[in-house]
Amino acid sequence: MSEHDDVSGSSPWTPSHDEWTALLDGEPKYRLDQLWRGLYQEQLEPEQISTLPKSLRHRIAEQFTPSLTLSARQAADNGKTIKWLWTLPDGPRIETVLMHYDRRSTVCVSSQAGCAMACGFCATGQAGYERHLSVGEILEQVVAAQRQATEDDSRLSNVVFMGMGEPMANYDKVVESVRRLITDVGIGARKITVSTVGLAPQMRRLADEGLQVGLALSLHAANDDLRTELVPVNKRHPIDELIDCCRHYKQSTGRRVSLEWAMIDGVNDRDSDADELAIVARRAHAHVNLIPLNPTPGWPTVGTPPDRIAAFARRLTDRGANATVRANRGTDIDAACGQLAGAAAGTNTGQQAVTLRPPRRPDKHST
Repeated sequence: MSEHDDVSGSSPWTPSHDEWTALLDGEPKYRLDQLWRGLYQEQLEPEQISTLPKSLRHRIAEQFTPSLTLSARQAADNGKTIKWLWTLPDGPRIETVLMHYDRRSTVCVSSQAGCAMACGFCATGQAGYERHLSVGEILEQVVAAQRQATEDDSRLSNVVFMGMGEPMANYDKVVESVRRLITDVGIGARKITVSTVGLAPQMRRLADEGLQVGLALSLHAANDDLRTELVPVNKRHPIDELIDCCRHYKQSTGRRVSLEWAMIDGVNDRDSDADELAIVARRAHAHVNLIPLNPTPGWPTVGTPPDRIAAFARRLTDRGANATVRANRGTDIDAACGQLAGAAAGTNTGQQAVTLRPPRRPDKHST
C-alpha cells in the first residue's frame, strides 16, 4: 500500500447529491438543481455555471478545484482517438482515452496511478504502483471525455475501466464511481464495463452488487503455467477459480463475462492456445475478445500478425466459442495503456523491458 492511498481529491465532482445538499445548507433549494445541471448535464466548471450567483460560484471553486491537470494530449485515427495524460495534485500521472465510433463514443478510464499486478506485457504494470484514484478523479476523466465528445458532435455512451491500474484492487472507489456514473452522469449500467486480471473475491462481490455492468476478465492464457508467466496473480487465483467466478457472474447478473486476450506473437497465439481457450470459454459461458497488441517502443513484446489473429478467431469459432476481434485504435500514438505516462517519465526504454519467454509447448501455426 502507498501513503497516498487515502488521497480523496478535491474535484467538484467528488461530493454526491446528498453531500452537495449539506454543503449548500442555507442556500435556496433550487441552487442544488442549478449546480447539478451545470456540473453533470452541461459539464461546466463551477465558475462557469452562470445560473449561480457569482459569490457562490467563487466559494465552490475555492473549495473544489479540478483534480486533473493536462500534461499532454495526442490524437489519432483522424481525430477519432484522443488520449490525455493528466497529472494529479500530488504528482502521479494517469491516462484517459476517448474513442469515437459511428454511433457512439467510449471513454477508457484509469482507476489507479500505476499498477501492482506486474503483467509482463503491460507498460503500466512494469512501471509499478503509486496509488488508488478517488471517486472524483475517476469521474473527472469521464466529464473531460463528455466535453470532448460534445465538441466533436458526438455523445459519450460507454465507459470502460480498462485504463491504468487494476479496478478490482480499488474496489470501493470503483463501485462508487460506477453508481455515480449511473445515477449522476446518466450512463446506463449496461454501457459500463469493469475489467480485472482476476481478483476472484472482488469478482464475486461485483456479481452480488445488484448492478448490470459488464465484466471483462483479462485472461491472456488458458493454462495455469503460461498464465502465471503472463499474469502473476494467477498463482493466487488460478483459472478454474476464475471460471467459477464467471459462471457466478452470469448467474447473478444475466450477463456473460468477456474474456480479454491480448494476441502476443509466439506466446499465446498457437493452435493449442486456441483449443484451450475454447474449452475455458465454453465452461465459463463467456465471450472471447481478441485484442491486437499495440506496439510499445523499447519493449520486446510483439503483437500477433492480423492474418494469424483471423485464423485464431476462426479456430475458436469452429470449436464452439463465441469470439470477436477488437478494432485496433491509436497505433500511431502512444495508445497502449501506460505508454504516454511512461514516455513522459522516460521509462519506455529497453532497460525497463520484460522479455516473455517462448512457450513451453511449441507447435506450428495452422494455415
